[in-house]
Amino acid sequence: MSFLKEIQRRRTFGIISHPDAGKTTLTEKLLLFGGAIQEAGAVKSNKIKKGATSDFMEIERQRGISVATSVLAFEYNGIKINILDTPGHKDFAEDTFRTLTAVDSVIVVIDVAKGVEEQTEKLVEVCRMRNIPMIVFINKMDREGKDAFDLLDEIEQKLGLKVVPLSFPIGMGYDFKGIYNIWEKNINLFSGDSRRDIEETIEISDLASSQLDKLVGEKAANTLREEIELVSGIYPEFDKDKYLNGKLQPVFFGSALNNFGVRELLDCFVEIAPKPRPKQSEERLVEPKENKFTGFVFKIHANMDPNHRDRLAFIKIVSGKFERNKPYLHVRNNKKMKFSSPNAFFAEKKEIVDVSYPGDIVGLHDTGNFKIGDTLTEGENINYKGVPSFSPEHFRYINNADPLKSKQLFKGIDQLMDEGVAQLFTLELNGRKVIGTVGALQYEVIQYRLEHEYGAKCTYENLNVFKACWVDPKNSKSDEYKEFVRVKQRFLAKDKQNQLVFLADSAFSLQMTQQKYPNIKLHFTSEFD
Repeated sequence: MSFLKEIQRRRTFGIISHPDAGKTTLTEKLLLFGGAIQEAGAVKSNKIKKGATSDFMEIERQRGISVATSVLAFEYNGIKINILDTPGHKDFAEDTFRTLTAVDSVIVVIDVAKGVEEQTEKLVEVCRMRNIPMIVFINKMDREGKDAFDLLDEIEQKLGLKVVPLSFPIGMGYDFKGIYNIWEKNINLFSGDSRRDIEETIEISDLASSQLDKLVGEKAANTLREEIELVSGIYPEFDKDKYLNGKLQPVFFGSALNNFGVRELLDCFVEIAPKPRPKQSEERLVEPKENKFTGFVFKIHANMDPNHRDRLAFIKIVSGKFERNKPYLHVRNNKKMKFSSPNAFFAEKKEIVDVSYPGDIVGLHDTGNFKIGDTLTEGENINYKGVPSFSPEHFRYINNADPLKSKQLFKGIDQLMDEGVAQLFTLELNGRKVIGTVGALQYEVIQYRLEHEYGAKCTYENLNVFKACWVDPKNSKSDEYKEFVRVKQRFLAKDKQNQLVFLADSAFSLQMTQQKYPNIKLHFTSEFD
């Protein structure tokens, strides 16, 4: 198959939502259609020892939530689909923001009973800023929830989207009869039997026909006719170009757990979703069809296999072909590297691949050369923009609980920080280490992984810090800057890249500092121009 054909059959997307709206379940059902897994491990029920295919860290299995982004791929009707399942839990939002730099489109999952929740709002805002095309999937239709029209209004108002329903529910909860597929003009009846993997659909080209009454009963049929008439009156026609530019969002209804409405979503997705898109680097816009390989690291995962101490750097391929054993330039370090066993992901199996194409995600074994945001090329000096560190919300001192294991502790912290689980600050005053995270759950994850993967024990001590601000080094020769460094010494630290950071202990003191030293610029993210 030619290089261009390979690019055109790739679709890479992320699934985002608030925790518990059913992302992981949807991911599994999509894999089921692609024949990538044989049976789905119902995510919540602890009786089944199988565990969901896409949650592969111990903590995730215990808690029933996904905390690390996982990469899954499958083939469907000749299309190669790469899914990035993101953690919905807000303590892991950074991981999700990073993942969004690597996807070409997004499916937003919304729980019919809860509607739009805060985490969904934040993530959709990031997608809107980047004009990422979105499809909305309203999940759990087999439970009682909000009225479909109210929900569509809520999505438009809270998320600022312009929606167009491409399928519509017939009833909901106890009265849930099925779904009318506006996109393909057919009806799918809900049997409530999740063992039947793939439901039959019944073609109905004309809603006025009496066949509809026979299928769902007269009352439901009349309601459906009225609703569909309303839909075509209120909402615009679906326009693929508007969708691809992030100006219009199609909506589907279904129940992922019962595998219902998922096929409709997938069929439409394969037809309309964007192929790998060009990406802006600091130097120029890079097109996927260019012959020379370029790609960037959007995630690092340590110890995917607890039996082997290894780190895997996840690379999104932007252009060209990535080939095994070919030397590529690591731009930041300016050195050539070869990879003898690049991994592709297939549900929970990793396999070694010889060639990967734009849109694919490759896992490279890493001994500590990569940081998040690094660029790999065939020799050209370009840097992909855009995976900043945000200012953490929580700060704690980390102490070594077992003096004999200090080497393991430092190695563990070092690797976990590279992976982007949290940020490490070293105080200028006494060299104590401070860990900053976006959410409190990350401290548990760090403690757990230090103990189980590195054999090191740690304890934490609270530290009263309001925000970490990166200090702009532009005026570092001025007297004002020197004065600032002298007066604020006990609030200053260095991050892992050796940038100076000011740890403000309250909003008030941050404000006072900015008034007192007006020429010193403080930034809330680590990347500033």
